Amino acid sequence: MQNDYRLMNMIDEKARLAGSNKMELLLFSLGSTEVFGINVFKVREVCETLPITRTPNMPAGVEGIISLRGSILPVIDLAQCLRMGNGEARTKLVITEFSSHTQAFLVQDVDRIVRVDWEQVKSPQSIGQSQSAMITALTELPDGKLVSILDVEQILGEVIGEGDVPNMDSLRPDHPYPVFFADDSNMARKKITEVLEKLHLPYQSATNGREAWEKLRNIAGRAEQENKNLKDVVSLILVDAEMPEMDGYVLTRHIKEDPRFKGIPVVMHSSLSSVANKKLGQQVGVDAYVGKFHPEELAQMVTSMLHPA
Repeated sequence: MQNDYRLMNMIDEKARLAGSNKMELLLFSLGSTEVFGINVFKVREVCETLPITRTPNMPAGVEGIISLRGSILPVIDLAQCLRMGNGEARTKLVITEFSSHTQAFLVQDVDRIVRVDWEQVKSPQSIGQSQSAMITALTELPDGKLVSILDVEQILGEVIGEGDVPNMDSLRPDHPYPVFFADDSNMARKKITEVLEKLHLPYQSATNGREAWEKLRNIAGRAEQENKNLKDVVSLILVDAEMPEMDGYVLTRHIKEDPRFKGIPVVMHSSLSSVANKKLGQQVGVDAYVGKFHPEELAQMVTSMLHPA
Protein backbone atom coordinates (compact mmCIF):
# COMPACT_ATOMS: atom_id res chain seq x y z
CA MET A 1 0.00 0.00 0.00
CA GLN A 2 1.41 3.39 -0.99
CA ASN A 3 0.81 4.92 2.45
CA ASP A 4 2.62 2.17 4.39
CA TYR A 5 6.03 3.81 4.20
CA ARG A 6 4.73 6.93 5.93
CA LEU A 7 3.75 4.93 9.00
CA MET A 8 7.32 3.76 9.59
CA ASN A 9 8.91 7.22 9.84
CA MET A 10 6.65 9.39 11.99
CA ILE A 11 8.93 10.53 14.85
CA ASP A 12 9.97 13.83 13.23
CA GLU A 13 6.39 14.50 12.19
CA LYS A 14 5.17 13.83 15.74
CA ALA A 15 7.57 16.47 17.03
CA ARG A 16 6.16 19.00 14.56
CA LEU A 17 2.53 18.13 15.32
CA ALA A 18 2.73 18.04 19.12
CA GLY A 19 1.84 21.41 20.56
CA SER A 20 0.36 22.60 17.25
CA ASN A 21 -3.10 21.28 18.21
CA LYS A 22 -3.10 19.08 15.12
CA MET A 23 -3.00 15.34 14.67
CA GLU A 24 -2.93 12.79 11.90
CA LEU A 25 -5.53 10.05 11.57
CA LEU A 26 -5.21 6.76 9.76
CA LEU A 27 -8.59 6.16 8.07
CA PHE A 28 -10.00 2.68 7.59
CA SER A 29 -13.25 0.77 7.09
CA LEU A 30 -14.81 -2.24 8.77
CA GLY A 31 -17.19 -3.48 6.11
CA SER A 32 -19.74 -0.67 6.15
CA THR A 33 -19.97 2.84 4.75
CA GLU A 34 -18.77 4.32 8.05
CA VAL A 35 -15.24 5.73 8.15
CA PHE A 36 -13.10 5.12 11.25
CA GLY A 37 -9.88 6.71 12.38
CA ILE A 38 -7.03 6.09 14.79
CA ASN A 39 -4.32 8.52 15.81
CA VAL A 40 -1.16 7.76 13.82
CA PHE A 41 0.80 8.18 17.07
CA LYS A 42 -0.59 4.77 18.08
CA VAL A 43 0.11 3.02 14.78
CA ARG A 44 3.32 1.10 14.25
CA GLU A 45 2.60 -0.26 10.78
CA VAL A 46 -0.05 -1.57 8.38
CA CYS A 47 0.23 -4.92 6.61
CA GLU A 48 -1.80 -7.51 4.77
CA THR A 49 -3.53 -10.08 6.96
CA LEU A 50 -1.16 -12.81 8.15
CA PRO A 51 -2.14 -16.41 9.06
CA ILE A 52 -4.20 -16.13 12.24
CA THR A 53 -3.97 -18.96 14.77
CA ARG A 54 -6.99 -19.58 16.96
CA THR A 55 -6.30 -20.51 20.56
CA PRO A 56 -8.60 -21.90 23.27
CA ASN A 57 -10.62 -19.59 25.50
CA MET A 58 -10.09 -16.46 23.45
CA PRO A 59 -11.93 -13.36 24.73
CA ALA A 60 -14.81 -12.10 22.62
CA GLY A 61 -13.42 -9.90 19.90
CA VAL A 62 -10.06 -11.63 19.69
CA GLU A 63 -9.78 -13.46 16.39
CA GLY A 64 -6.58 -15.26 17.36
CA ILE A 65 -2.85 -14.60 17.39
CA ILE A 66 -0.20 -13.89 14.76
CA SER A 67 3.56 -14.13 14.66
CA LEU A 68 5.09 -10.89 13.41
CA ARG A 69 8.88 -10.74 13.22
CA GLY A 70 9.25 -13.00 16.22
CA SER A 71 6.55 -11.35 18.35
CA ILE A 72 3.23 -13.03 19.17
CA LEU A 73 0.40 -10.50 18.96
CA PRO A 74 -3.33 -10.81 19.64
CA VAL A 75 -5.57 -9.97 16.68
CA ILE A 76 -8.61 -7.91 17.67
CA ASP A 77 -11.51 -7.90 15.20
CA LEU A 78 -12.78 -4.33 15.44
CA ALA A 79 -15.96 -5.09 13.50
CA GLN A 80 -16.87 -7.75 16.04
CA CYS A 81 -16.06 -5.41 18.94
CA LEU A 82 -18.34 -2.75 17.45
CA ARG A 83 -20.99 -5.29 16.45
CA MET A 84 -20.96 -4.28 12.84
CA GLY A 85 -19.69 -5.34 9.42
CA ASN A 86 -21.30 -7.01 6.44
CA GLY A 87 -19.44 -10.30 6.51
CA GLU A 88 -16.88 -9.30 3.90
CA ALA A 89 -13.35 -10.56 4.40
CA ARG A 90 -11.14 -8.17 6.34
CA THR A 91 -7.76 -8.06 4.68
CA LYS A 92 -5.61 -5.56 6.58
CA LEU A 93 -3.90 -5.52 9.95
CA VAL A 94 -3.19 -2.25 11.75
CA ILE A 95 -0.41 -2.92 14.25
CA THR A 96 -0.79 -0.59 17.22
CA GLU A 97 1.21 0.27 20.33
CA PHE A 98 -0.36 2.01 23.32
CA SER A 99 -0.85 1.51 27.05
CA SER A 100 2.27 -0.71 27.08
CA HIS A 101 0.54 -3.22 24.78
CA THR A 102 1.14 -4.17 21.16
CA GLN A 103 -1.75 -5.69 19.23
CA ALA A 104 -3.12 -6.05 15.71
CA PHE A 105 -6.49 -4.60 14.73
CA LEU A 106 -8.20 -6.52 11.93
CA VAL A 107 -9.90 -4.14 9.48
CA GLN A 108 -11.44 -4.47 6.03
CA ASP A 109 -9.40 -1.82 4.26
CA VAL A 110 -7.13 1.12 4.96
CA ASP A 111 -7.72 4.37 3.11
CA ARG A 112 -5.24 7.16 3.81
CA ILE A 113 -3.73 9.46 6.40
CA VAL A 114 -5.33 12.87 6.97
CA ARG A 115 -4.30 15.80 9.14
CA VAL A 116 -6.97 17.46 11.26
CA ASP A 117 -7.13 20.24 13.84
CA TRP A 118 -8.03 19.08 17.33
CA GLU A 119 -10.44 22.02 17.38
CA GLN A 120 -12.45 20.22 14.67
CA VAL A 121 -12.56 17.00 16.70
CA LYS A 122 -15.74 16.86 18.78
CA SER A 123 -17.18 14.47 21.30
CA PRO A 124 -20.16 12.48 19.93
CA GLN A 125 -22.50 14.20 22.38
CA SER A 126 -21.39 17.69 21.33
CA ILE A 127 -22.67 17.22 17.77
CA GLY A 128 -25.83 15.39 18.73
CA GLN A 129 -25.01 11.87 17.60
CA SER A 130 -25.50 8.72 19.64
CA GLN A 131 -22.39 6.60 19.27
CA SER A 132 -20.97 3.49 20.78
CA ALA A 133 -19.03 3.89 24.03
CA MET A 134 -16.05 2.79 21.95
CA ILE A 135 -16.18 5.99 19.87
CA THR A 136 -14.37 8.79 21.67
CA ALA A 137 -14.80 11.57 19.12
CA LEU A 138 -15.96 12.57 15.64
CA THR A 139 -14.53 14.84 13.00
CA GLU A 140 -15.66 15.89 9.54
CA LEU A 141 -13.50 15.63 6.41
CA PRO A 142 -13.49 18.35 3.72
CA ASP A 143 -15.70 16.11 1.54
CA GLY A 144 -18.34 16.05 4.28
CA LYS A 145 -17.70 12.50 5.48
CA LEU A 146 -17.79 11.93 9.24
CA VAL A 147 -14.91 10.01 10.81
CA SER A 148 -15.52 8.07 14.02
CA ILE A 149 -12.37 8.12 16.15
CA LEU A 150 -12.04 4.95 18.19
CA ASP A 151 -11.51 4.91 21.93
CA VAL A 152 -8.86 2.22 21.61
CA GLU A 153 -8.20 2.20 25.36
CA GLN A 154 -11.85 1.31 25.94
CA ILE A 155 -11.68 -1.42 23.31
CA LEU A 156 -8.51 -2.89 24.78
CA GLY A 157 -9.98 -2.77 28.27
CA GLU A 158 -13.17 -4.58 27.24
CA VAL A 159 -11.36 -7.21 25.17
CA ILE A 160 -8.25 -7.87 27.23
CA GLY A 161 -9.66 -6.80 30.61
CA GLU A 162 -9.42 -3.68 32.73
CA GLY A 163 -7.52 -4.99 35.73
CA ASP A 164 -8.50 -4.13 39.28
CA VAL A 165 -7.21 -1.09 41.11
CA PRO A 166 -5.51 -2.40 44.27
CA ASN A 167 -5.96 -0.97 47.74
CA MET A 168 -3.69 1.97 48.44
CA ASP A 169 -2.56 3.99 51.40
CA SER A 170 -4.48 7.24 51.50
CA LEU A 171 -2.71 10.56 51.87
CA ARG A 172 -3.03 12.72 54.97
CA PRO A 173 -6.77 13.11 55.66
CA ASP A 174 -6.22 16.59 57.17
CA HIS A 175 -4.81 17.89 53.86
CA PRO A 176 -7.09 17.14 50.88
CA TYR A 177 -4.62 17.84 48.01
CA PRO A 178 -7.27 18.49 45.33
CA VAL A 179 -6.48 17.01 41.91
CA PHE A 180 -7.77 18.16 38.52
CA PHE A 181 -7.65 15.75 35.59
CA ALA A 182 -8.62 15.85 31.92
CA ASP A 183 -9.21 12.81 29.71
CA ASP A 184 -11.63 12.06 26.88
CA SER A 185 -11.68 8.28 27.43
CA ASN A 186 -14.46 6.87 29.60
CA MET A 187 -12.17 4.03 30.61
CA ALA A 188 -9.36 6.36 31.62
CA ARG A 189 -11.63 8.65 33.65
CA LYS A 190 -13.02 5.64 35.47
CA LYS A 191 -9.56 4.33 36.36
CA ILE A 192 -8.22 7.74 37.41
CA THR A 193 -11.27 8.26 39.61
CA GLU A 194 -10.77 4.87 41.28
CA VAL A 195 -7.14 5.67 42.07
CA LEU A 196 -7.92 9.13 43.47
CA GLU A 197 -10.80 7.82 45.57
CA LYS A 198 -8.61 5.09 47.04
CA LEU A 199 -6.06 7.78 47.91
CA HIS A 200 -8.92 9.78 49.46
CA LEU A 201 -8.16 12.77 47.27
CA PRO A 202 -10.88 15.21 46.11
CA TYR A 203 -10.95 15.85 42.38
CA GLN A 204 -12.50 17.75 39.51
CA SER A 205 -12.37 16.66 35.88
CA ALA A 206 -12.93 17.56 32.25
CA THR A 207 -13.52 15.48 29.13
CA ASN A 208 -11.36 17.48 26.70
CA GLY A 209 -8.55 20.01 26.71
CA ARG A 210 -10.63 23.08 25.95
CA GLU A 211 -13.14 22.28 28.68
CA ALA A 212 -10.23 21.66 31.07
CA TRP A 213 -8.63 25.03 30.31
CA GLU A 214 -11.92 26.87 30.74
CA LYS A 215 -12.55 25.15 34.09
CA LEU A 216 -8.99 25.77 35.30
CA ARG A 217 -9.18 29.47 34.43
CA ASN A 218 -12.49 29.74 36.27
CA ILE A 219 -11.02 27.96 39.29
CA ALA A 220 -8.03 30.33 39.30
CA GLY A 221 -10.30 33.35 38.95
CA ARG A 222 -12.47 32.30 41.89
CA ALA A 223 -9.40 31.64 44.02
CA GLU A 224 -8.19 35.19 43.33
CA GLN A 225 -11.58 36.68 44.16
CA GLU A 226 -11.79 34.71 47.41
CA ASN A 227 -8.15 35.45 48.28
CA LYS A 228 -7.31 31.73 48.37
CA ASN A 229 -4.01 30.07 47.58
CA LEU A 230 -4.63 28.32 44.25
CA LYS A 231 -2.48 25.38 45.39
CA ASP A 232 -5.08 24.68 48.06
CA VAL A 233 -7.75 24.44 45.34
CA VAL A 234 -5.72 22.59 42.70
CA SER A 235 -2.63 20.79 44.01
CA LEU A 236 -1.95 18.67 40.91
CA ILE A 237 -3.11 18.57 37.29
CA LEU A 238 -3.28 15.36 35.23
CA VAL A 239 -3.60 15.73 31.46
CA ASP A 240 -4.05 13.24 28.64
CA ALA A 241 -1.97 13.80 25.49
CA GLU A 242 -4.72 13.39 22.87
CA MET A 243 -8.07 15.04 23.52
CA PRO A 244 -10.77 16.65 21.36
CA GLU A 245 -10.73 20.41 20.77
CA MET A 246 -7.36 20.96 22.53
CA ASP A 247 -4.66 18.37 23.04
CA GLY A 248 -2.70 17.88 26.24
CA TYR A 249 0.43 19.54 24.87
CA VAL A 250 -1.37 22.81 24.13
CA LEU A 251 -3.25 22.60 27.43
CA THR A 252 0.01 22.15 29.33
CA ARG A 253 1.56 25.12 27.52
CA HIS A 254 -1.40 27.31 28.50
CA ILE A 255 -1.09 26.23 32.13
CA LYS A 256 2.66 26.83 32.24
CA GLU A 257 2.32 30.27 30.63
CA ASP A 258 -0.25 31.41 33.23
CA PRO A 259 1.62 32.69 36.32
CA ARG A 260 -1.32 31.81 38.56
CA PHE A 261 -0.47 28.12 38.15
CA LYS A 262 3.20 28.53 39.05
CA GLY A 263 4.38 25.69 41.27
CA ILE A 264 1.42 23.41 40.48
CA PRO A 265 2.78 20.23 38.85
CA VAL A 266 1.35 18.97 35.56
CA VAL A 267 1.58 15.22 34.97
CA MET A 268 0.87 13.78 31.53
CA HIS A 269 -1.09 10.53 31.87
CA SER A 270 -1.19 8.97 28.44
CA SER A 271 -1.27 5.72 26.51
CA LEU A 272 1.32 7.30 24.18
CA SER A 273 4.22 6.09 26.29
CA SER A 274 7.11 6.14 23.79
CA VAL A 275 10.35 7.97 24.53
CA ALA A 276 9.50 10.43 21.75
CA ASN A 277 6.16 11.34 23.29
CA LYS A 278 7.72 11.79 26.73
CA LYS A 279 10.25 14.20 25.22
CA LEU A 280 7.44 16.11 23.52
CA GLY A 281 5.71 16.48 26.87
CA GLN A 282 8.90 17.80 28.44
CA GLN A 283 9.21 20.39 25.68
CA VAL A 284 5.91 22.01 26.69
CA GLY A 285 6.71 21.89 30.41
CA VAL A 286 5.18 18.65 31.69
CA ASP A 287 6.65 17.91 35.14
CA ALA A 288 6.27 14.13 34.90
CA TYR A 289 4.89 11.40 32.66
CA VAL A 290 3.02 8.24 33.60
CA GLY A 291 1.58 5.69 31.18
CA LYS A 292 -1.92 4.23 31.13
CA PHE A 293 -3.15 1.96 32.65
CA HIS A 294 -0.91 1.30 35.62
CA PRO A 295 -2.81 2.31 38.77
CA GLU A 296 0.09 1.65 41.15
CA GLU A 297 2.41 3.82 39.06
CA LEU A 298 -0.21 6.56 38.84
CA ALA A 299 -0.74 6.45 42.61
CA GLN A 300 3.01 6.61 43.24
CA MET A 301 3.40 9.52 40.84
CA VAL A 302 0.52 11.46 42.38
CA THR A 303 1.85 10.82 45.89
CA SER A 304 5.40 11.86 45.02
CA MET A 305 4.22 15.03 43.25
CA LEU A 306 2.08 16.14 46.18
CA HIS A 307 4.95 15.74 48.69
CA PRO A 308 2.83 14.92 51.73
CA ALA A 309 4.49 15.52 55.09
